Amino acid sequence: MPRRRPGVLLPIELAILDAGLTIQPREGSFFGFALARTLAERDDSALVSQGALYRALNRMETAGLLESEWEAPERAEAEGRPRRRLYRVTGAGEAAFRAAVRAEQRGTVTGEALA
Repeated sequence: MPRRRPGVLLPIELAILDAGLTIQPREGSFFGFALARTLAERDDSALVSQGALYRALNRMETAGLLESEWEAPERAEAEGRPRRRLYRVTGAGEAAFRAAVRAEQRGTVTGEALA
């Protein structure tokens, strides 16, 4: 499997940032299953595999494109479900997404996405 060039976002990472930037203004944050559902609705396809999604979320958080925290246990308990990990797109994540979109519009690949 070829290694990707530094700074280039993978398609799943672009999709996560795009969906996150859409969900975030309404909800304030997003969680994995809701994100997978949004991605599936956009592509009219099956849900993204949980393993691939959570590996991408972890990789993106490590790169500073996302930040996360566990929701308050009281909220999950009140709703009778496990706690959710809540994600937000950071300023760096939004900038990387915008740079990737601009590069795509120009027909080039940018190295500034994950730099």
